[in-house]
Amino acid sequence: MSSIAVVGGHGKIALKLHPLLVEAGHTPIALVRSEDYREELERLGATMRVLDIENATLQDFEYALKGVDVVVFSAGGGPDGSIERKRTVDLEGSLSSQMAASNLGIQRFIQVSAIRVDEPTPEDSSAVWEAYVDAKAQADKALRASGLKWTILRPGQLTDKEPTGSIELGGQVDTGPITRGDVAAVIAAAIDNDATIGRQWELVNGSVPIVQAIAEATAPR
Repeated sequence: MSSIAVVGGHGKIALKLHPLLVEAGHTPIALVRSEDYREELERLGATMRVLDIENATLQDFEYALKGVDVVVFSAGGGPDGSIERKRTVDLEGSLSSQMAASNLGIQRFIQVSAIRVDEPTPEDSSAVWEAYVDAKAQADKALRASGLKWTILRPGQLTDKEPTGSIELGGQVDTGPITRGDVAAVIAAAIDNDATIGRQWELVNGSVPIVQAIAEATAPR
């Protein structure tokens, strides 16, 4: 059993993830900005630690991650909102989480990114969208160079539909939607599978069961 810190622990993916971690025998620790979420998170089986990632120091991150075995970074300012939050949440939140994990000797780190963020944005993209894509790409680049045992998941368009349990997963896949529940299930499966270390995948809903899709993606060539 591992202690899994989920940065962005009250996000929509995280709320789907906590029960899956409990079911797998892990202890989810939700890192959130407000004490107000405690009752809801405890109902899902998660413990809670307060961490306002936009205003926290590196010491705050280290304090919040003490005793943790795995870090899941699923925080995000979203594709809407302000340019500033793309920097403070999607990029700086990830960088601080990576550094704190490294300083504490926590090796395993799973990051939720977004599909196609390494590609140029369309000419008609908004400044906010460009900032979002850039923040995700920079956070992923830093994680790949961090020396941590990383996995980067780059989902397509996120939806709140019922999870299907089936996906398409690979280094690059056609763009499309994926349920947040299915993203959560892929995170949970990756945590217990060392073959996912050092892998960066795009994922959308498809026709292959999640465990099988991961097995195929990690099979020796």
